[in-house]
Amino acid sequence: MTPPLHPVVEQVTRRIAARSARTRTAYLERIRAAAAEGRPARTELPCSNLAHGFAACSGSDRIAVRGTEKPGVAIVSAYNDMLSAHQPYADYPAWLKDAVREAGGVAQVAGGVPAMCDGITQARTGMELSLFSRDVIAMATGVALSHEMFDGALMLGVCDKIVPGLLIGALTFGHLPTVLVPAGPMPSGLPNGEKSRIRQLFAEGKATREDLLEAESASYHSPGTCTFYGTANSNQLVVEVMGLHLPGSSFVAPGTPLRRALTDEAGRQVVRLARDGGAPIGELLDEKAIVNGVIGLLATGGSTNHTLHLPAIAAAAGIELTWDDFSELSSVVPSLGKVYPNGSADINHFAAAGGVQTLVGQLLDAGLLHPDVRTVAGQGLDRYRQQPFLEDGELVWRDGPARSQDPDVLRDVDEPFAPEGGMRVLEGNLGRAVTKVSAVAAEHRTVTAPARVFDDQHAFSAAFKSGEIDHDVVVVIRNQGPQANGMPELHGLTPALGVLMDRGHQVALVTDGRMSGASGKVPSAIQLTPEATAGGPLAKVRDGDVVRFDAERGALEVLVPDDELEAREPAAGADPAPFGTGRELFAAFRSSVGRADRGASVFTQFQPENSQVRA
Repeated sequence: MTPPLHPVVEQVTRRIAARSARTRTAYLERIRAAAAEGRPARTELPCSNLAHGFAACSGSDRIAVRGTEKPGVAIVSAYNDMLSAHQPYADYPAWLKDAVREAGGVAQVAGGVPAMCDGITQARTGMELSLFSRDVIAMATGVALSHEMFDGALMLGVCDKIVPGLLIGALTFGHLPTVLVPAGPMPSGLPNGEKSRIRQLFAEGKATREDLLEAESASYHSPGTCTFYGTANSNQLVVEVMGLHLPGSSFVAPGTPLRRALTDEAGRQVVRLARDGGAPIGELLDEKAIVNGVIGLLATGGSTNHTLHLPAIAAAAGIELTWDDFSELSSVVPSLGKVYPNGSADINHFAAAGGVQTLVGQLLDAGLLHPDVRTVAGQGLDRYRQQPFLEDGELVWRDGPARSQDPDVLRDVDEPFAPEGGMRVLEGNLGRAVTKVSAVAAEHRTVTAPARVFDDQHAFSAAFKSGEIDHDVVVVIRNQGPQANGMPELHGLTPALGVLMDRGHQVALVTDGRMSGASGKVPSAIQLTPEATAGGPLAKVRDGDVVRFDAERGALEVLVPDDELEAREPAAGADPAPFGTGRELFAAFRSSVGRADRGASVFTQFQPENSQVRA
């Protein structure tokens, strides 16, 4: 018997649908008109155009593309061999072409998209391109799908901005059935607690660079996704809970027979969907699926980056998702996962404890997920209670564990780590920000202390190393928003801030920049909007002003009289160099990017006209 849906989940979903009614209806009309055109899609092309489309094909593929029977499938890949998470994709196109051919279709690599690594660019100028790379990936996906050759698509990507960008691009071709194809995590390496310990020792000058490099290379050591629960693994979980992966495929290791079997099945499945005309991604990714994704994120303490990405993804499908929706859902979604940085376990431990299958089953049985959704695996989210196995070389699915196999990593709904989800919205006279509290101890969730203001993370690091900061403090890092410099992650601040906390000080961070999926025990108000560069109040905060960070009440305030704050002249922001590490290529993005609470996107055409940000 299906349990009743939790009333808050139902109310939030209805409110999203109501505020999105006009834009969602217009979006569906567009993609349904595209779906009504001839199939296979390439049969609508003039002969010269079509000839260009199969000129490089040979053998049976050439015959298939030239013909008018077999569906065409686009492969869009983020492969490169510098990123460990994307290196396994080198072999996927050949596998997928064989699987699609076997299923009665024909696949072509339609294009590649860039994939940068935030782990490499942390605290470097390249990080200023990171968030904008999401929208570049979306545009590159659109270019790949623009040839009118395809009846379905396979998206190959894992990390940070790559999956959101692929989804935004795919949704602009929302009439196409689309399956996302993961690559899986690397094996567990150095325990996360030990990695964190060495990082803090290095920050204090008590470990050498060689010590730190040895620890880091023992953590990130082979092909596959990094095993902490950052944005990459949050991507995989959220996408699976939204029904865009094959069930149980997110956290199967690369280089294994099961990973190969799941990849092949993704190719066969997209052909079935294209032939049936079923589950085009723009229809599948509706308000219920979006809410399911948010709930999966909240229940596991996933990456704060998704408070940017999910609104941007939803907007591409004509759906308006706000931070208030995250906050209200978080108030009723229990915390069920404890994966680093929320705990010491890694994503492989989470998968062994029951993973997505146990999580989905627990949330469904508690009425906390919409069960009646369409997925790439068929109707209903119950399919995602199942996990894949190989039996005599054949891929089969069986029910996953109904209850957690390791309550230190994954909990059941009746015994959660906390009764609420891991994210909250903060609001006050500094604007609005988000905070992730799933890894923050209860005694650190309220901080009132004098501000120390910096215009970049390097200035803070220099002050810390010189011993200037060894007291209660709210560290303010401003002019880090999307208009200022592309909203880089500031994850490199964590070790030094953690040292100050370990010395017994009250410490919090307030910034209009991002932290990352790796943000941990430091209470942080991030993605503050309006940003300082756009005239936000953060530009008026001065050293010594007392700032109150209160995650329990959802408050973020500078304790200065309103008239005094209003009268202050905003501090002049740092003037980033116009050139260097490619940042000059993104000047147009910085001048046109939208607000953080709307997804920090340059695709303003997706935003509802005259819409209120708040519900």
